[in-house]
Amino acid sequence: MTVVVVSDSSARLGDAAGRWGIREVPLHVLVDGADLRDGVDDVPHDVHDRPKVTTAGAAPAELAEHYRRALADSDGAGVLAVHLSAALSSTYSAAVTAAREFGSAVRVVNSRSAAMGTGFIAREAARCAAGGADLDAVADAARAARERTQVFLVVHRLDNLRRSGRIGTASSWLGTALSLKPLLKLDVDGRLVLDQRIRTVSKAHAALVDRVADMVGTKPADVVVHHVDNHDGADQLGAALTQRLPQLSSLSVEDMGPVLSVHVGGGAVGVAVQVCEVSPRTGP
Repeated sequence: MTVVVVSDSSARLGDAAGRWGIREVPLHVLVDGADLRDGVDDVPHDVHDRPKVTTAGAAPAELAEHYRRALADSDGAGVLAVHLSAALSSTYSAAVTAAREFGSAVRVVNSRSAAMGTGFIAREAARCAAGGADLDAVADAARAARERTQVFLVVHRLDNLRRSGRIGTASSWLGTALSLKPLLKLDVDGRLVLDQRIRTVSKAHAALVDRVADMVGTKPADVVVHHVDNHDGADQLGAALTQRLPQLSSLSVEDMGPVLSVHVGGGAVGVAVQVCEVSPRTGP
């Protein structure tokens, strides 16, 4: 009997999902009238450049079906669901609705994060579950991991953010900014907010490295550098972080995925970082 952890496709877990037995619920990308499931259907590589593309969270019925299977596989130990920030997607509220069908056997945690920020939190919950912990302890592990996780983002253009409506309290400067390459972050409530106003990409990337370094200090940490059609920029950012923070326990470069890329646009780079609790962890 082992608690099963469920997340969603926006978490960008990759091989870590299989390694830790984390189930992923596909989110949706709506392209030219077609409803494409992230991670299941073929989504156009340039989806972030298409002005009429939208995204949708998982519906309660979809989530309930995934929870039902996970609960059966847990042999009654329970299910811990960790989803994309409630401030960015309807998936969390749909998950809460879906979980009611199962009573206390399914718990839902708002990651208040995105991309591998959500993935890191789900992974920590799955590690706890693999150690034989009960559902309460696994949920506590996810909430504790949330406090050690942060996501920063630099966008190269503002059009996608304007259309998305997910910029939160930073919206006041979107209408007048011209060449702004803002450094954004997810705040404690999981909202995308302005961290710094910066005019050039190079300075924005340097500021991002500084912010990650301030958060990590001398502690070990796991880092994933995400990008939207900007592998070179992400590689350079990863190299800068590795040089600045030689104690990192892992660093990888991964695409941001279609669901998030629709909202942040081409060229965007982001960093998900989780400070290790005690000692360095190996593997993503």
